[in-house]
Amino acid sequence: MNMEFIEALHELEKERGISAEVLFETIEAALISAYKKNFASLQNVRVSIDRITGEFKVFSRKTVVDEVEDSRTQVSLAEARKIDPNYNLEDVVEYEVTPRDFGRIAAQTAKQVVVQRIREAERGMIYDEYINREGDIVTGVVQRYDQKNVIVDLGKVEAILMAQEQIPGETYQSFERIKTYVVEVKKTTKGPQIMLSRTHPGLIKRLFELEVPEIHDGFVEIKGVSREAGARSKLAVYSRDPNVDAVGACVGPKGSRVQTIVNELKGEKIDIVNYSADPEEFVANALSPAKVVGVYPKPNEKVALVVVPDYQLSLAIGKEGQNARLAAKLTNWKIDIKSESQALAQNLIPEETDQDAAEYDEYENYDENYDDYDENAEYDEYDEYDENAEYDENAEYDENAEYDENAEYDENGEYDVNSEYDEYSDYTDESADYGEGNSDLDINVQTEETHDSAPSEPTKSKKKKGKK
Repeated sequence: MNMEFIEALHELEKERGISAEVLFETIEAALISAYKKNFASLQNVRVSIDRITGEFKVFSRKTVVDEVEDSRTQVSLAEARKIDPNYNLEDVVEYEVTPRDFGRIAAQTAKQVVVQRIREAERGMIYDEYINREGDIVTGVVQRYDQKNVIVDLGKVEAILMAQEQIPGETYQSFERIKTYVVEVKKTTKGPQIMLSRTHPGLIKRLFELEVPEIHDGFVEIKGVSREAGARSKLAVYSRDPNVDAVGACVGPKGSRVQTIVNELKGEKIDIVNYSADPEEFVANALSPAKVVGVYPKPNEKVALVVVPDYQLSLAIGKEGQNARLAAKLTNWKIDIKSESQALAQNLIPEETDQDAAEYDEYENYDENYDDYDENAEYDEYDEYDENAEYDENAEYDENAEYDENAEYDENGEYDVNSEYDEYSDYTDESADYGEGNSDLDINVQTEETHDSAPSEPTKSKKKKGKK
């Protein structure tokens, strides 16, 4: 070996990230194998490589004993003390046995072993890296389909996304970048095997940790996740800082943060609820978006009776029981949902629940001066009215009618918008006959000419009847 070989090892250290010391140990082991194979040696040997010059030496190792039974592996105490007086029983004595022709054949044999050990070292490093990332999220590129499984390239290694760990109905295109959850890392003879998942609830948790700074900084904590992949998920969050809204932080401005996660999961719906140490409040929150009338828990059995309004029953249960099932997983409580009418009919709750009473109490304190207030009333400060006036609801009015202040009204209060009147007409007897010049009023009477020249009855003056 020469300096070029030493430089090549250091170059591999930079490129592959494998320690040069590991490479030296690998080569030493390879040279031992080559020595035993080419020289048919059964001795216990050791190969040493100088880390600076690249010079190597082969040493035979023998154990110091009283009586020698196998000269290839043992040496007597007397022989050992000839080399060094300080040797004692069970010590190991080394003799240099470097062959003169330990050259090209040994190097070729060692080359295969060196390459293999380098691969093993790389696999070991990859395994050490990803074994610490179990339960973490990784980004990879879709390479190909292997039957129903998807092979994902993570950079240094290829991982497997099993068919049962894929979101139902989701398809993956070649060279598409996807985020996955590391479920398990196995060490095999062919290298580390990394199992990925897109359905694990931990994927939701890790995605929110990436998108929400408040979770990363520790102000908001994720208390629980329940998920049915591809359909719906529920997330319980808790704020350690009273000035930070946990749900609002996860939703983000105009829903931008949660929308990014929904897009990554191809449209999966996510419900974010507040966590509470009180089981009643937590169960009520977990059934969101349904409104809850009351929660009646049995702590010993971890069973909670939840009463909802009649029109909210189907929403609380969800499609095929999905909402109730996710809420039960999130809270770890068995939830029995009843409508308000069912609960009252079965005498499961009193007629008036505590929550109902609380809602009425907040309206008890009010100002008595506003008892008779009608918010729809319209008032006119100039309006005058007669308390004794009688009104006819069925009366018909003409919006276009014109009024006259001097109009006279008849006793029945009926209106005739077509009536014509003479403001100077004043008579007492409607049946009176008027002759020419018989009236003090200047009235132009038109008569009809008849054969007997009898005077015609004068036209009667009509009074215009005004509005009341």
